[in-house]
Amino acid sequence: MSAIADLGDIRLHYRLDGPADGPPLVFANALGTDLRIWDAVVARLPDSLRVVRYDMRGHGLSACPNGPYSMGALVHDAEALLDHLEIREAVFVGLSIGGMVAQGLAVKRLELTRALVLSNTAAKIGTPEIWAERMDAVRKGGIAALADATMERWFSRDYRATPDVALWRNMLTRQPVEGYLGCMAAISGTDFYTPTSGLRLPTLGIAGSEDGSTPPDLVRETVELIPGAQFHLMRRAGHLPCLERPAGYAEILTGFLRRIGHI
Repeated sequence: MSAIADLGDIRLHYRLDGPADGPPLVFANALGTDLRIWDAVVARLPDSLRVVRYDMRGHGLSACPNGPYSMGALVHDAEALLDHLEIREAVFVGLSIGGMVAQGLAVKRLELTRALVLSNTAAKIGTPEIWAERMDAVRKGGIAALADATMERWFSRDYRATPDVALWRNMLTRQPVEGYLGCMAAISGTDFYTPTSGLRLPTLGIAGSEDGSTPPDLVRETVELIPGAQFHLMRRAGHLPCLERPAGYAEILTGFLRRIGHI
């Protein structure tokens, strides 16, 4: 079921799958993408799960308020959506900027997050200077100005040779420019090294060996801030392994859920 949640200051598009009383699993997407990036993974997960996917503000079918956005606003959006859906103790899977939201949510509202999956993300991604350059390029030439370079960072060499890349390039360039810029600003201003180091909950980190946006060492560095966290490297995968290798991604995720007793 897809719907729009009116959360007062923002309207978010979300999708629910699985039984209403199933253990909750929440997915948050990467910059420049929408909830469709999880379709092939969700299709391979156990049917017993209550799966929530949503488009973050400024992306997909969610509202696109004027930017710039703060990471606090993005965390509040996730918090408000879970409160709206009356979800507690979810396993929160966040990819890239979605992984930053996951960290912030766990710090702010631990009762909402039983465990984290930090996929292709970090406590701090890039530098303000890098993000300023990219935002300037988008203001001058639109998202298309960064599309080719983004495909290089997102996908492994083998996957870039497939026709599927054109679909995801189109998804990127069709996002609202204001929302894209707003979320870039949120990433630019975020450094979660100190708050994330205080987390104490089951955590799995996932990295792609050919990820040009959040290289494996960066993901591992963040995951190791949380005592007892696990780390999995997906070889021959880039920044969006849920698209390149959905079967392998679902297998890794399902194994983690079983180990922590969530299924």
